[in-house]
Amino acid sequence: MRAARRGIPLRALAPNAVTTLALCSGLTGILFAVEGNFGMAAGAVIMAGVLDGLDGRIARLLKGESRFGAELDSLSDVIAFGVSPAIILYLWSLQYLGEAGQRFGWIFALGHAACCALRLARFNAQIDASQQPHKSAGFLTGIPAPTGAGLTMLPLYVSLIFKGTGPVADVARNGALVAPWMAFIAFLMISSVPTFSWSSLRLRRHIRFELLAGIALISGAMLSIPWVTLTAISIAYLIAMPFGIKSYARVRRQRVSERVTSAPDAGSATL
Repeated sequence: MRAARRGIPLRALAPNAVTTLALCSGLTGILFAVEGNFGMAAGAVIMAGVLDGLDGRIARLLKGESRFGAELDSLSDVIAFGVSPAIILYLWSLQYLGEAGQRFGWIFALGHAACCALRLARFNAQIDASQQPHKSAGFLTGIPAPTGAGLTMLPLYVSLIFKGTGPVADVARNGALVAPWMAFIAFLMISSVPTFSWSSLRLRRHIRFELLAGIALISGAMLSIPWVTLTAISIAYLIAMPFGIKSYARVRRQRVSERVTSAPDAGSATL
């Protein structure tokens, strides 16, 4: 009888390698921020988000999902999307919050990193739960960690549009605005607000080519005018959030009505 093989299967190494690259990309963003290159710092975090979106799909494609990969992904997300954006925005803006800015600004940076960690801990605690109302309906609970990292850097995008100079860039860099914005995004990460996920979106067949054309345009815009594109995407996501809440409320009402209508049938069956 052949002994059971131990260790991680080879097909699981590819997604785990991509996850590790996302971790390294997020950490490299801190290095760029220390050097004062905040454009490259934001770009490194965005690249980490792209890699984070690929690792799960690669794992499902290769059938290389594992508990090890899930834990590594969460640890990578905490650093790449929790710690890195917090330090980047602290070095860019929060440390200049008045005379005591180094302390008060650091509190908001810690808050973002801590809320990111709490969100991922909640996700890991529910990963094996059979009852997840939002997930079963195709929605997420709160905003994902990569999305939270992208949204929290919105003031930095605005500043980079104007190359960090001028009145608009100065307002965007004002710690009195950046701090509450970070707190707001941190709250959204740990909230129970239902948000759209890819599985909740249904596209009609006749718009497939239009969608591909739109993706091509967005990709070109990301390469030519990245900060304007990221600003527009962030604003569009925020605008879509109320529609996600409304859509989930409609799904929830439908489920309640289905349970109510099926209850008499179940009762009559037992008579």
